Amino acid sequence: MDLQFSCSLVNSGRFCRCRDNLTDKPLDLDLFDDDHLDCCPSIKNVLLLDSEGKRVAVKYYTDDWPTLAAKLAYEKSIFTKTLKTNARTEVLSPFTAEIAMLDGYIVVYKFIQDLHFFVTGGDDENELIIATVLQGFFDAVGLLLRIVLETEPSVIASKVAANSLDGATSLSEQLIHKN
Repeated sequence: MDLQFSCSLVNSGRFCRCRDNLTDKPLDLDLFDDDHLDCCPSIKNVLLLDSEGKRVAVKYYTDDWPTLAAKLAYEKSIFTKTLKTNARTEVLSPFTAEIAMLDGYIVVYKFIQDLHFFVTGGDDENELIIATVLQGFFDAVGLLLRIVLETEPSVIASKVAANSLDGATSLSEQLIHKN
């Protein structure tokens, strides 16, 4: 069956509303039914590794790597194969990502500082969808890091001290002027 999926989820996210290109009839496919999973895009895993290839955060969504040893081997392989590429966001636009075919999977990735972001999809997945997932993951981690850094009292104190031009200005006035 030739299906073109739409992005609408119905019934609390359990069903994907698809449309049959031949008959133009809508179909509601149960996302928890394995018979229809091939019509909706799927992400195999999302990886965040440090500059040495060690795990910072990882999430696997399929059983393509059934054991911890298989997962660690895949992470080491993907890290080693992409290490020498030009996927640094300092060099490229922050919205740029690299796409590679590794071990039979499409991998979209980017590096910033000492963090390496990877999203893996099947070999028949749309690279733009995988890149969109990567950008969302990248933005979420960036937001979390900013929140953590801004709630660290020593960081806030050092920023206030560094930006203080007049020693007589109170801390509350400095914070109001920063906003």
